[in-house]
Amino acid sequence: MPKVAVATTNPSSIDLEYDTFGDPGDPALLLIMGFTAQLTGWDEALCNQLAERGRYVIRYDNRDCGLSTKLEGVYVDVGAVMLAALAGAEVPPVPYKLADMANDATGLLDQLGIEQAHVAGASMGGMIAQTVAIEHPERVASLVSIMSTTGERAVGHSTPEAIAALLAPPPADRDAYIDSSSRWATWASKRHVDHRALRDRAARDYDRSFYPEGGSRQLAAIYASGDRTQALRSLDMPTLVIHGRDDTLITPSGGERTAALIPGSNLLLVDDMGHDLPPPLWPLLIDAIIDHTAPQRGRCATPQAARR
Repeated sequence: MPKVAVATTNPSSIDLEYDTFGDPGDPALLLIMGFTAQLTGWDEALCNQLAERGRYVIRYDNRDCGLSTKLEGVYVDVGAVMLAALAGAEVPPVPYKLADMANDATGLLDQLGIEQAHVAGASMGGMIAQTVAIEHPERVASLVSIMSTTGERAVGHSTPEAIAALLAPPPADRDAYIDSSSRWATWASKRHVDHRALRDRAARDYDRSFYPEGGSRQLAAIYASGDRTQALRSLDMPTLVIHGRDDTLITPSGGERTAALIPGSNLLLVDDMGHDLPPPLWPLLIDAIIDHTAPQRGRCATPQAARR
């Protein structure tokens, strides 16, 4: 996979690992993955299917994850950041915020010579995609926010079981890490959960880049970036919000609130979908994304709710 250096403010540059699918002459679709998730969270087969439908698909590792730049040894008191954010107090300094991660995304587009792209993000990636749309609207042909939320603490609450599974320290031993993948089922699509696939994913991700240290800085970035309510109200671009009705990590109110805030947005609520992208739902999700990103279709392409 290629790597590009993206100019940023802190540190002076970030190297982003990325790959592409399809014809560069097709409309660009930038995929942004979530908290601690590598670019492989966008399955290669899913990316190929999107490319076959006429999109130039780009996926990449966020900073502090995968094979992109890691801020080795940069300390953040994530507990203090979370407590301050939840209390509405001044947040302690953090190494970076979602705005910096959004700048990484536009920097990658710069390096690829892409003036404007359809931007889709999942979970934390949805927060980053929203921030790209807020801070760099001229770069966004349309926005797709998947299983994400607005930064408001009143919506999208995790269930206690899901947040405990997310924040549990991952085992450093490879075999133990693979065994621990069973806890991901806590937020997975219940109808479609595949425990063998979870173990295979854990092995793949561990071997590619096991880096739990980056999670504390990414989590601090989420909490330090605050509430996007007013900024989302000001967006003026075709927007599709996708959320699973069975999501326990970011519950559906997060997606519903996102769609309610962004003028003219479309909300796709999917039965039997949790906080993941299971292959049985790909046909529905791909159709929705392709329809949404078709020329002149973004504001009216997708119904308000879908059942599967």
